[in-house]
Amino acid sequence: MKANNLLNLNTLPLISPQQWLTLPLLIGMLFFPNFSVLAVDLKVGIVQRFGDELEDEITLKSTQGDSLTVKFTNLSTQEEKTLTTDELKLSITSKSLPNKIIEERLILGDHGTFETAEDDAKRWQSLGIDVEITQPGRWQVWAKRSTYSTPLLKRLLLKGIEEKGYKDVYIETAILLEKPVVSFKVGDNIYQASYLEINSSRDVVQIKDGIKGTWRNYGGTFTLQPNSYGDYTLVNKVNIETYLRGVVPHEIGSNVPLAAAEAQTIIARTYALRNTRRFQADNYEMCATTHCQVYYGLTGTSPISDKAIAKTKGLVLTYNNELVDALYSSTTGGVTSYFEDVWNGENRPYLKSVIDSPQQVWNLGQNSLESEANFRNFIALQKGFNETGRSLFRWNRKSSLENLTKDLQKYLKRTKHPLQDFNTIKEMKIIERSPSGRVIKLDITTDLGVVSLAKNEVRSAFTPPRSTLFYLEPFYDQNKKLAGYAFIGGGFGHGVGLSQFGSYNLAYLGWSAQKILEFYYPGTKLEPLNKSIIFWQPSK
Repeated sequence: MKANNLLNLNTLPLISPQQWLTLPLLIGMLFFPNFSVLAVDLKVGIVQRFGDELEDEITLKSTQGDSLTVKFTNLSTQEEKTLTTDELKLSITSKSLPNKIIEERLILGDHGTFETAEDDAKRWQSLGIDVEITQPGRWQVWAKRSTYSTPLLKRLLLKGIEEKGYKDVYIETAILLEKPVVSFKVGDNIYQASYLEINSSRDVVQIKDGIKGTWRNYGGTFTLQPNSYGDYTLVNKVNIETYLRGVVPHEIGSNVPLAAAEAQTIIARTYALRNTRRFQADNYEMCATTHCQVYYGLTGTSPISDKAIAKTKGLVLTYNNELVDALYSSTTGGVTSYFEDVWNGENRPYLKSVIDSPQQVWNLGQNSLESEANFRNFIALQKGFNETGRSLFRWNRKSSLENLTKDLQKYLKRTKHPLQDFNTIKEMKIIERSPSGRVIKLDITTDLGVVSLAKNEVRSAFTPPRSTLFYLEPFYDQNKKLAGYAFIGGGFGHGVGLSQFGSYNLAYLGWSAQKILEFYYPGTKLEPLNKSIIFWQPSK
């Protein structure tokens, strides 16, 4: 979700993240009045693929009366340098390599989400193969480059995998004749570097990504560092509580009921700390987009969000002394999903299917949404839900066969599917639903054969569905020939865990943040972050 009516930081008195963190907690009920908070910093990739295009540009500026300190090794002289400047403009130049470099990756899996990629990684690890999870576009599982470091080792591994009957595994090869190099000017001198450290005495830096980008203020320190894809990532190291100031108003909204903002703050804090392994291959922890959580630094902060952050400082949601997988979406469509309805992976006992209403509007035990008839009756319901009246609560989106064909062709090419060269779609049919009504398997009959899509891949493949909570209704032309399908359903996003719009309604009804979290994550515990809590541990 994006916030509306965001505040302009430039109109507010400028205080540093350190000053903000030392402010007394705002007046109001504290969940745990006397506890020490475990201080944690996050490394967030705020510009992930800098250098993908030669036109890429990042500008960093100090605030008024401050300056930037830049540390780097000059590529030309290999001299370590420290410079001071008010503004730093980073650009990309192409440097020819003295000898061509052959770069290869053995790709074991390609997925729409980190959660399913991680489950696939565990499968390969169980076979004794070292792997790493990357995100060159979609999430991929690679044979670990440091283990399978030569072309021979990659090919021997590939041959062994194919002999065991595994398909859709391949080596991607690129011949590099040049590489992108970061260039910048300070004073009259031009420098080139592949790694920079940037900080300011106030720990507040203004950053603009691209020539037409938006200026945003960020707290903390910064590194520009190489990544796994031949370009660079600008990483912001920031305290978790300061990080939340750039997340909460942009995820839940800047003018919302306080209890909803508090609930969002607690799960955003929990989600971030549990997911620090996502970008391990690139030496940072979180991204700043919807693939993780939207993060805009200190620009667009709001009084309500700041109050919620202060009031819940250090509080996280746990299950059996481990941080929960605090997933959330904007709109569930009236029923939350089990984790396994959307992704592959181990069941999370606290991520259950719950009717998203404060009253009894549907009995899942007696009327499972696995039944197509029950599901259609459920989608026809409009009243009594937490999200009733929201534009994405119910929707009907039509698409012609021509457009559906284009969607699927694009998806199959991106995933290197063997049927990617098909010409026409003949039929689409939902084969399986979960008890929460989510599509588990969708079959598309084409002129070359049947393409089966599982769970969230349906949303990756087609434009119309806003979630996997839908049914299909064919429509025909005047000659009674199939012309396309209407996707009729509800919700926006995966529908697992908290509904952001649902939390609005519960807060308006007087529910506390703790009660809201107990509703969406049954069986969990709210407690202060401490050294005994397990952030995340792999399943055995």
